[in-house]
Amino acid sequence: MSDSLRPELEALQQRLALTGDEARAEQVAKRHQRGYRSARENLAALVDPDTFLEYGQLAVAAQRSRRSTEDLQRNTPADGIITGTCCINASQVGGENAEAIVIVNDYTVLAGTQGYYHHHKLDRICELAEERHLPVVMFTEGGGGRPGDTDVTIQIAGLNYSSFRTWAGLSGQVPRIAVNNGYCFAGNAALFGSADITVATKTSWIGMAGPAMIEGGGLGVYEPTEIGPAEEQYRNGVIDVLVEDEVEAAACARQLLSYFQGPVAAFDCEDQTRLRDLIPEDRRWAYPVRNVIETIVDRGSFMELRRVYGRSVITGFARFEGRPVGLLANDCQQLGGAVDAQAAEKAARFLQLCDAFGLPVVSFTDTPGFMVGPNSEREAAVRRMSRLFVTGASLRVPVVAIILRKGYGLGAMAMTGGSLLAPVYCAAWPTGEFGAMGLEGAVRLGYRKELEAEEDPAAREALFDKLVQQSYERGKATEAAAHLEIDAVIDPAESRQVVVRALNSAMQAPLPKARPRVDTW
Repeated sequence: MSDSLRPELEALQQRLALTGDEARAEQVAKRHQRGYRSARENLAALVDPDTFLEYGQLAVAAQRSRRSTEDLQRNTPADGIITGTCCINASQVGGENAEAIVIVNDYTVLAGTQGYYHHHKLDRICELAEERHLPVVMFTEGGGGRPGDTDVTIQIAGLNYSSFRTWAGLSGQVPRIAVNNGYCFAGNAALFGSADITVATKTSWIGMAGPAMIEGGGLGVYEPTEIGPAEEQYRNGVIDVLVEDEVEAAACARQLLSYFQGPVAAFDCEDQTRLRDLIPEDRRWAYPVRNVIETIVDRGSFMELRRVYGRSVITGFARFEGRPVGLLANDCQQLGGAVDAQAAEKAARFLQLCDAFGLPVVSFTDTPGFMVGPNSEREAAVRRMSRLFVTGASLRVPVVAIILRKGYGLGAMAMTGGSLLAPVYCAAWPTGEFGAMGLEGAVRLGYRKELEAEEDPAAREALFDKLVQQSYERGKATEAAAHLEIDAVIDPAESRQVVVRALNSAMQAPLPKARPRVDTW
């Protein structure tokens, strides 16, 4: 057998080589000078080695009427988008659960713009994701639509592309994680914002229009770095997880995806007896609830979403004995744990996401209720807070609730699926306290005449404290359990095992019949 390659095979290998980083040293060098990775370096960091199967690698931009074949092959490889199937996290979740789809927009090709064949490739791979029910990770860097594809002579505006509808149509069908570094404008931003979970680096700028479109609309001249900087979009809730750079972004995407891929075999946890001392003895003092979370869950498994948006409610993923869960918690260091409009909207969206993909929910509740007052109502509190009840009523996944301290009013009900009866198990720590509204407010409202009748300020203060203490005694956790308003009062050190046992019991039964799909974003 001859060692020489047949001409057609040699030609193919040369053509394929033009799509790799080795053939594009100048473009890759520019990326590295900015501290960025190339598209194929991001791909390699995300997927398990030797598992990527590429689709449409030989595509080039639809510009044959204005550029030479050699130019197109060298400078528009894959038409600026790498798509394919792969495995991610197989060593953790097993090969059968590790299949995924990856889409990487390549900014070194025509600024990552979306061209004719680019759209065809995106549609093809999204249709495959739906058909095979595979999760998708997409790197979204790019400048939006591309006006220079002169070969396309049978369309006017290109508004008949189905890519955005196809991608959005995967909502609630398969998990979609969008990752961005660098500029992400127009169509690319629409793809980013439509994802279920969004990850971005601190060197990201994300906007529904780039500088050219803004200037063309007569709205002024702006630098790209003035449009949608990452820190601003993180505060807005556009970005779920903000990371330092692309190295951390790829690792973050792998971890996020793992929660949707199933349980892992290896896990350990902190000393659970620490939980007994994490809540202050003085019920008026705040405490860092993330310490509670990170102690109870599997070590290193907690990943928070939207940390600086809707800050009084924490949302994120974690694991209990390897099983992935969605996690809600009130942060009493923000608004005393009161659920404001932003936090309610954030929590409802998160619960929808968990329900869509079968993740049970664990709620650590410590709230005086919903945030009230004229300023709250200006935030559309009625609409946004009520969404928590609508979402809770539609949940098919089990909820386990642990009341850490305050369980008051509608806010506490909303944190537990709409009622303390909604969870498959609802327990409280001995520090738990319950009421239709916060104790202090209830006393001021319910005993207004008695308090106003006491003329001496010191005596009035003493009466108020006495009435609050009496209300506390009536509403403490053991009394709530005795009246069957909750299922149990537990030793904090047993919380982890309580959650595990409740989930083990609840997850034996199949999920109830699916309700009409709702958005997860």
